[in-house]
Amino acid sequence: MSALALGAKVLSATEARERLLSGDTTSPLYFRGHLDLSGTPLTRLPDDLSGDTLDLSDTGLPTLPERLNVGELLARNLPITHVPASTRVLFRLTLDGCPRLQHLPEGLKVGSLSLQDCPSLEHLPEGLDVCFLNISRCDALRTWPERAQVRHGHLIARDCLNLRALPAWLTHVAQLDLSGCRGITALPEGLRINGWLDVADSGLTGLPEGQDVPLRWRGVRIDAHVAFHPERITAAEVLAQPNAEVRRVMMERMGAERFLQEAGAEELDRDHDAGGERRLLRVNLPNDEPFVAVSVACPSTGRAYVLRVPPTIRTAHAASAWLAGFDDPALYQPALEA
Repeated sequence: MSALALGAKVLSATEARERLLSGDTTSPLYFRGHLDLSGTPLTRLPDDLSGDTLDLSDTGLPTLPERLNVGELLARNLPITHVPASTRVLFRLTLDGCPRLQHLPEGLKVGSLSLQDCPSLEHLPEGLDVCFLNISRCDALRTWPERAQVRHGHLIARDCLNLRALPAWLTHVAQLDLSGCRGITALPEGLRINGWLDVADSGLTGLPEGQDVPLRWRGVRIDAHVAFHPERITAAEVLAQPNAEVRRVMMERMGAERFLQEAGAEELDRDHDAGGERRLLRVNLPNDEPFVAVSVACPSTGRAYVLRVPPTIRTAHAASAWLAGFDDPALYQPALEA
């Protein structure tokens, strides 16, 4: 039953804010508009709080009120451990950066749910029903609920290092971001993606037979050749690529050392330091700044490393100083490289 049907007064967001900050905990409280309490220190809110959009981000609120009923709830960076089962959010629930969050109510249904950077969250709730789900960098998340659905929207799971598979119930999404999910090596056979798939630094080595999905690498559109067969990329292909963003991905996939060797890099400088020989190398790129890198050897293992540096650097010593965090190369005088 609505607030007006009950004869209750509906406050504007400004009126509701003034009442809450005055310490008035009278409930129920109904508001209209965007009630922004973000950044205001809070210890509690009254139960039975209803309205359009409520922003509690960065308030330090330790618990959410019971029977909270809003269209949108923004609750970033709070020390909450759970979301009460009585919570109702219609459109968007954002809980990013809640380090202690462990539990969400079973049967949670909301249009968009964002849980990125919640390192204590080990499980998603049974019966979860969303259109858009973001679980990026939820490091403790290892398993999926047996019953849930992401309905034709998007699933963003960047850098979920402990996930080893996608759930069988995930059958149709518009966009799927698995960048950094090294443990995910295959897609479910029944999964259909009608938008795009981001595979950067994931464990995927190919697509299921018969699937033709537009691919991305951290948002950059690429093809299967770049995504899954970096050993086949040549320096000539890289230099012929007109798109600078795609070219950078190709160079990353190819590896700086092989790219410099195949491209016939120009040597700008060479010297020796406590760690051994250093070489500063450059390759000019079309419609982009030059690729400049310093080649150094690890004094412990003898292994060579190629590290990119700003194109304005002109000496190997200045490159090493920049990598070590020195603005003035003259101040960088290591007795021995670690």
